[in-house]
Amino acid sequence: MHRLFVALRPPAPVRARLIGLMEGVGGARWQDDDQLHITLRFIGEVDAPVAEDVAAALGSVHHAPVTVRLGGIGTFDKRGRVNTVWAGVRPQEALAHLHRKIDQALVRAGLEPEQRAYLPHITLARFGRDSAGLDAFVARHSGLSSEPFEMSWFGLYESRLGQDGATYDLIERYDLRG
Repeated sequence: MHRLFVALRPPAPVRARLIGLMEGVGGARWQDDDQLHITLRFIGEVDAPVAEDVAAALGSVHHAPVTVRLGGIGTFDKRGRVNTVWAGVRPQEALAHLHRKIDQALVRAGLEPEQRAYLPHITLARFGRDSAGLDAFVARHSGLSSEPFEMSWFGLYESRLGQDGATYDLIERYDLRG
């Protein structure tokens, strides 16, 4: 089985800036450079023939390169406890449009449509029980922003779960063209 997702990879200077923020929160499992991405569509576990269909379907997606910027810090929680801190990405409309096109291509390939609301972001850290200092971190970086940056390709990635967390392997790269 292959655990797949589709994502954009921010340029190296943007990733370096985000890595430079990663400190001062107890219990944080900070993402490393290889893990920083903007998910466009989580696919989940599929067998090899479906993975091949997914790769082919993504080749049919036509969209112009996307220009975005960092925009703020946020958190996700589960059952009232924060489990993720993330950097926002703006404008959301351009990414949402690309997300819809990818979702449509995957539905044509036989997958179920995405049911969750789409919120473009870059995960910075995950948490277990401890998140001491998180409120101060969010307050300190709430005004996070960047110069606009262009992303001219998206990728199909495989996520491999291990004892030290997930590793992501780029399976296929798809150019965005105007």
